[in-house]
Amino acid sequence: MAQTREAIEALRGRMGEAIIGQRAVIDRLIIGLLANGNLLIEGLPGLAKTRAIKAMARNLDASFSRIQFTPDLLPSDVTGTEVYAQTPEGGHFRFDPGPIFANIVLADEINRAPAKVQAALLEAMEERQVTVAGKTHAMEPLFTVMATQNPVEQEGTYPLPEAQMDRFLMHVQITYPPVEDEVAVIRLVRSEENAAAGVSETASDNSPAERPAPIPQSVVFDARREIGGIHVSDQIERYMADLVQATRTPAGLSDDLASWIEIGASPRASLALDKCARAHAWLEGRDYVDPVDVRAIAPDVFRHRIARSYEAQGDGIVTDAITDEILRLVALP
Repeated sequence: MAQTREAIEALRGRMGEAIIGQRAVIDRLIIGLLANGNLLIEGLPGLAKTRAIKAMARNLDASFSRIQFTPDLLPSDVTGTEVYAQTPEGGHFRFDPGPIFANIVLADEINRAPAKVQAALLEAMEERQVTVAGKTHAMEPLFTVMATQNPVEQEGTYPLPEAQMDRFLMHVQITYPPVEDEVAVIRLVRSEENAAAGVSETASDNSPAERPAPIPQSVVFDARREIGGIHVSDQIERYMADLVQATRTPAGLSDDLASWIEIGASPRASLALDKCARAHAWLEGRDYVDPVDVRAIAPDVFRHRIARSYEAQGDGIVTDAITDEILRLVALP
């Protein structure tokens, strides 16, 4: 157990070297990987959304593919298609796999493509398989979709359908880094550019640092097995269910919540709370789930599952503020 956690901590450390000032985002990426879920990462352009996912894939012994979503993308460009192949034995159709067939799939700017292309991901994300021309093709045992999106207010974006949003385990937000971290970003990128160009930054630095070996996939599966054994008490289970129920019956907590929430979270939210809380507890070195684990990941689980009312939108009430109010009003176990 200790060796597995050390390997995951090494992955966290390597990602932290490539992504400055986004420790919370790195933790959520790792939690999503360990909880065997798909992540939606949102932020303004240039905030290292793509870089963070690439840093994870680069440090894992796993295949990686990137799909750049654009308005003219077709579903077959994602899933693959049947192609006619001519052989000495005669012609036949064979399946040409699309970029979805990888261990870690980066769906870059997913809300730049229309709904029919976004829907092409639904079966893969939920069922871990793709059906093309009546044939089902299974994904690899290690498979996760990590999608990035710009805020829907940006020009040329398509809001994701609610059915697809609910299939993401968490909705992670990236914000601007502090100015001190931005200075470190400048230095990091400059160093990377110099290394790529073969320029030594100091007189004693005559050779580039050797990249450590990628972390094997077996570490992820071992961690998942250990997380499966994390103890969740009856009281914690009821607490998670109460939080989700509060999004559906907010009038029982306060009039403000009742006026802010149009639609509450689905049962997938309860499952996500359980999976992510156990992964969070494991990363913290505990063999049981504490309320602090549930409260830490609740905003990321609820962010895309609570539909705000027109009144809340008009008043500028964001989903995180609604989640904070729910956490404040629902009694701790």
